[in-house]
Amino acid sequence: MSDATGRAAAAVLDALRERGMTLAVAESLTGGALSAALVAIPGASDVLNGAVVAYATPIKSSVLGVDPVLLAAHGPVDPEVAQQMAAGVRRALAVDGRAADVGVSTTGVAGPTSQGGKQVGTVHVGVSVAERATSRAFSFGGDRSAIRAAAVQAALVLLLEAVTGTGIDAAAPGRDDRE
Repeated sequence: MSDATGRAAAAVLDALRERGMTLAVAESLTGGALSAALVAIPGASDVLNGAVVAYATPIKSSVLGVDPVLLAAHGPVDPEVAQQMAAGVRRALAVDGRAADVGVSTTGVAGPTSQGGKQVGTVHVGVSVAERATSRAFSFGGDRSAIRAAAVQAALVLLLEAVTGTGIDAAAPGRDDRE
């Protein structure tokens, strides 16, 4: 994990803790790397409910509640899928009947080949807070490892922006806001 990723993860956890909020994570292309970055920070258990690695497309529907019609029409690499994953993981990882306050998701194409007409480097990060879900599209270059690392960093930045409204100086290039 890079120093920037560690700083971003710590900032996210601190912001959540300060606000008494909990977090749930849904990952596809990052395959657990986002949750690993968060749990590498001491005290993450104060705010992190857990994570779901929904790598197989059907899991996005059966576990996270993503609309199967949406998945059939657009595939798993889609801004609305990212939003539904973020909202769904909040419910899926409820504690004592209480959904997580914030959900974050990653979906995209890390390569080495395109998927469903989506180019390598296409990434969507979703965030859900209260009844609102948003997603941001990114286009990253590099190899599979670089794309996944950039997606983790982008998710942390987007999370911090959603929780605090301020962001940090680690924003990833190629942003495209969607709501």
